[in-house]
Amino acid sequence: MKRSEVILLLLQVPIDFLMLFFAGVSAYYLRFSDWATTLKPVFFDISIGEFISIVSWVALGWLVIFAIVGLYSTDPNRKLARDLVRVILACSTGLAAVAVYVMFTQEVFDSRFLVVASWACAIMYVSFGRLVMRGVKGLMYRFGMGLRRVVVIGNGEIGQAIIETLNRRKELGYAVVGSFDSYTKMYDTKMCELRIDELFFSKPRSNEAEALSAIRFCNAHHIVFKYSADLFATYSANMTVTALAGIPIVELTRTPLDGWGRIIKRIFDIVVSIFVLIILSPLWLLLALVIFIETGSPVIYKNKRIGIRGNIFFTLKFRSMYQDKSTGPQFGEAGKQAEAEEQKLIEKQNSKTGPIYKIADDPRVTPFGRFIRRWSIDELPQFINVIRGEMSIVGPRPHQPREVEKYEQDFPLVFVLKPGITGLAQISGRSDLSFEEEMRLDILYVEKWSLLQDIIIFLKTPFILFKRRKVL
Repeated sequence: MKRSEVILLLLQVPIDFLMLFFAGVSAYYLRFSDWATTLKPVFFDISIGEFISIVSWVALGWLVIFAIVGLYSTDPNRKLARDLVRVILACSTGLAAVAVYVMFTQEVFDSRFLVVASWACAIMYVSFGRLVMRGVKGLMYRFGMGLRRVVVIGNGEIGQAIIETLNRRKELGYAVVGSFDSYTKMYDTKMCELRIDELFFSKPRSNEAEALSAIRFCNAHHIVFKYSADLFATYSANMTVTALAGIPIVELTRTPLDGWGRIIKRIFDIVVSIFVLIILSPLWLLLALVIFIETGSPVIYKNKRIGIRGNIFFTLKFRSMYQDKSTGPQFGEAGKQAEAEEQKLIEKQNSKTGPIYKIADDPRVTPFGRFIRRWSIDELPQFINVIRGEMSIVGPRPHQPREVEKYEQDFPLVFVLKPGITGLAQISGRSDLSFEEEMRLDILYVEKWSLLQDIIIFLKTPFILFKRRKVL
């Protein structure tokens, strides 16, 4: 770790202690506030001095729990969302430890409010402290302080994507100081002169000797070695090893989403969809009214897509195109004619490469349609698809049958799960990703599914929508 990272890590401990201390003090004064004493009079007799002494010892004990659950991990790339979840887990564990202590020592303490308030304040204050530290670290990175110096090996598509991302997003904490097409020992001196901290190896299909030589160089000079997995490598993300007749057998499983995982995901989909449908119902009525006034009916557009196990279904969207330009069986003969016109537009104005298409400056889109596409509001009716069981809130992006025909045999894994309204690909680049990048992220999501990941992707989606993009 760099010296700046070590300093920030060490500072996190006293900051957490102060946050826990202030949480206890806040809870104490909150208990003596007028509204709290009106609800229930105070029966315990503990002075603020005595309480501070207790809180100090409890805070020290909670710091040990924080360390056990990994809140002081040395991983510089750990996610904020995971840290906040661990804060809740650690504080809840600390609360349980206090309860067990009181029970076994038979302490007389009649203030459940004080205990619960301390727990709630601890979660809020510690989370705030972590956010502040993240902000400080982000500012340091933006001003070029504490950046990890990296060299990228491989100037192909993957290597260029890594360089571009690291140069654009300084908040990630990297500074690209060099790049080479391949690794050879003649570059060792140069990389030592650059004083690099990490080496990114972006040639996953290079020969074994080159990769091993790069690893040995990194080990010898205490440099972190990282490599980008190719598309095939993601298939081994879920491996189980069992013994059969004394022989180790490796099984590649498609996804951890099975059994209870599938049940939990379905419950999450239904609960969140019902909540969104109820909360946004006034917006739905307003959108439907504007679309009807602008271009008449139908307000909802049905688009044929491929779902789980290759099943065909119709995604629901607010119509953003003129009726005579809309495709699909919903519009009868006019829909067939529109498909022929669409094919001509694809040949002339397709902004994508590969099996999928995206028409640039689509003349079929209405003025209001451009607005709702800009903010992805047109996709809100897909929560009905989720309720029906045709889609999930988070999952691979759904594609049309004519697109799927071109890649179905190469990427069958993306049909293991229901397609999603949002997903890892959507929050990572929306419509700006290439087909290969989108598939790589969708497969990674399938292989690494977790409910926590679904929640994080869902919560991130609204913030991604606020980023300006060109409406196609």
